[in-house]
Amino acid sequence: MVRIRVRRVAAGRRDNPSNETRAQRLKAVVRDRYGGPEVLELKEVPAPTAGPGEVLVRVRAVSINDWDWGLLVGDFVNRMLAGPLRPKFAILGSDIAGVVEAVGSGVEDLEIGDEVFGDLSGRWGGFAELVAAPRAALALKPAVMSFPQAAALPQAGALAVQGLIDRGEIRPGQSILINGAGGGVGTLGVQIARTFGVETTGVDSAAKLDVMRAAGYRHVIDYETEDFTRNGRRYDLILDVKTNRSPFAYLRALQPGGTYVTVGGSILRLLQLLVLSPVIRLASGKRLRIVSLELNKGLDYLSELFEAGKLRPVLDDLRPLSELPAAMKVFGAGRHKGKVVILLP
Repeated sequence: MVRIRVRRVAAGRRDNPSNETRAQRLKAVVRDRYGGPEVLELKEVPAPTAGPGEVLVRVRAVSINDWDWGLLVGDFVNRMLAGPLRPKFAILGSDIAGVVEAVGSGVEDLEIGDEVFGDLSGRWGGFAELVAAPRAALALKPAVMSFPQAAALPQAGALAVQGLIDRGEIRPGQSILINGAGGGVGTLGVQIARTFGVETTGVDSAAKLDVMRAAGYRHVIDYETEDFTRNGRRYDLILDVKTNRSPFAYLRALQPGGTYVTVGGSILRLLQLLVLSPVIRLASGKRLRIVSLELNKGLDYLSELFEAGKLRPVLDDLRPLSELPAAMKVFGAGRHKGKVVILLP
């Protein structure tokens, strides 16, 4: 492992300029072009430094998200974000958990040795031994939470919180359905929903039904054998991770006055929802909403649920950094149950 040596500072002084870092190289998984997992390579790269308002974190765990996959393969939207021909982000990985190695100027509330976690989307760089992270992107990790558990929470947990609570306005006694229930958002979302005393239904592939039941779903549906938008059942709230149907299909599955919330999926379907939702609200009273992710909003709430024993991330695949390409292949095929997490020593 590459180790960073940091100058000792006087008692009471917390800033530790990262230009005093001695190590020059570290291991990271990088890519220089768009493509599948085969473009990822484990290499030695220059060590990052923490600038003003930043924190240098030794990464202990990092999870894979849909955004990582989109940036890897380079679909249209992600090419607009990360470069039309060649990606400007060589190192992906956003949801990290690790230990503070150094702090930049202006960071007064974190110290060397603090255990932190957070979502670095927009900066990325998490698939590496060290990453320089904005202070605002990090929260203190509860002592009772492992690094893999912490890395599984930030993005999936924030989407679940913002989808169910902020946009979905979940209420006790409701009947809710989560489509894409066997992944990170779905397995966290059902646990959050159950704290409100609602009846839960999850939709995903047959291979994920057991893990969905274990996560807390009362009812499960195999999408390959049953279409939840055509089986006659209706729900007060639908949280959709996939967004792969027409908006009118979701309307069939909503109770009068019900709410549909999507946290991601097909760009075409999302555009349809954006255009049609005002008209549908006027005509039917049903609400179709899109979550625009607010990074790291809700981390304190997720930590509170965890410490109270009401939330446990489902960790499906734990692999070392060298096996990130293989883990990405599993993720891209949609075979993962819960979260796929990469571990670093």
